[in-house]
Amino acid sequence: MHLIPTQEEVIQLLRSTGALREGHFLYTNGMHSNQYLQVPLAFRYYQHAKTLSVGLSRLLRANAEIRAMIPELSIVTPDAGGLPVAFGVCEALRAKQVYWAEKANENQPLRFRQFLEQHPGEKVVLVDDILRTGKKLTELKALLESNGAKVVALAVIVYQPGPDILPFEGLPFYYMAKMDPMYFSEGPLCDLTHPQGEPVKVWI
Repeated sequence: MHLIPTQEEVIQLLRSTGALREGHFLYTNGMHSNQYLQVPLAFRYYQHAKTLSVGLSRLLRANAEIRAMIPELSIVTPDAGGLPVAFGVCEALRAKQVYWAEKANENQPLRFRQFLEQHPGEKVVLVDDILRTGKKLTELKALLESNGAKVVALAVIVYQPGPDILPFEGLPFYYMAKMDPMYFSEGPLCDLTHPQGEPVKVWI
């Protein structure tokens, strides 16, 4: 495997661990797809987690401006799914710290734990396991910036853009692999994708 795994190597790793599956899947938002990706299934295995995290950290380190910030960088993720990525990237970069946001429930905004505060001008790299819509990362970016932090980059293991993805214009963006699954509503494509049986219901 290359020092920075290729797109093909990353996809093979995801397939071999069951993180990437092909078939007919029904997401909780009502959309159908021919692929289902659950990156934490790959991160169950330490060596795979290390391979992907170190690869992502090398992409970040290649940016001279980000490289100069490393001793003071905060690595921040919007939820628990991104924590293994955040800790792996932080360890590989030797960045300053890791923390994350969370929600009390789905109807409330992201928040940080009590006493976890950003200092003015704090440099932050947003990380997550996957980017589909960008909604949580957009919300996290706004929360950080409202507290005086500066988001300097966005890094994810897999970029799997959905039809309603939000833009991150002007922000350096890094990923290990890009995947372009089909998304469709219930209809003729369902029969073409999976002619027999019901779609597998999965979380988005």
